[in-house]
Amino acid sequence: MEIRFEDVIRSAAPGLRVVAIEADVTNPETSDELWSLITRGAEDIHGVMEMADINKRPGIRATRDAYKALGKEPNRYRPSSEALCRRIVKGMELYRINTLVDLINLISFQSGYSIGGFDLDKIEGDTLTLGVGRDGEPFEGIGRGVLNIANMPVYRDNIGGVGTPTSDNERTKLSTETTRLLMCINIYGEEMPIDDVVGLTSSLLERFANATNINVNIYQP
Repeated sequence: MEIRFEDVIRSAAPGLRVVAIEADVTNPETSDELWSLITRGAEDIHGVMEMADINKRPGIRATRDAYKALGKEPNRYRPSSEALCRRIVKGMELYRINTLVDLINLISFQSGYSIGGFDLDKIEGDTLTLGVGRDGEPFEGIGRGVLNIANMPVYRDNIGGVGTPTSDNERTKLSTETTRLLMCINIYGEEMPIDDVVGLTSSLLERFANATNINVNIYQP
């Protein structure tokens, strides 16, 4: 899978880097071992972070800045990493969904990066293009219904939008039937070093999703 960028993204987020990770995987129900890691990680965030600190995290702040540069209000359509951290700091429980989704959420709130997780077999074509959402463009966010993605960064395949930093699309979502994974780690501003986030991701995928044939590529506008 190749990642390409529209000029509007180059202008709004010139420092963006996208870490694209592909792997053959299994996706069972989340084990107690993985959920324990997630719970402890959330407790660590809850113990040291106040609500006012969340938007100061470099990865989150830079993602919000990209939204503003594109004309999107980040307080109405929060990046997923920010939404996760806010939920944790409020003391709310995280949703337990499946191994890949929960694993991605763990990496997201630890790194500060919004991460797209896609079933590679559901993506049409061999290229994703990162552009900006258009008025009225159809997009069904996972668990959110129709999402207004106008002026929001959006990955598109040959059919249409598959993911934004706020929500991925129902059409390409990860399920327990998923055997081929594509993760897009969106680094609008660096927080966790790239080598560290790649190492963490690969380790968790191998440990909990039986990942093989892991392939990592880094793209930038």
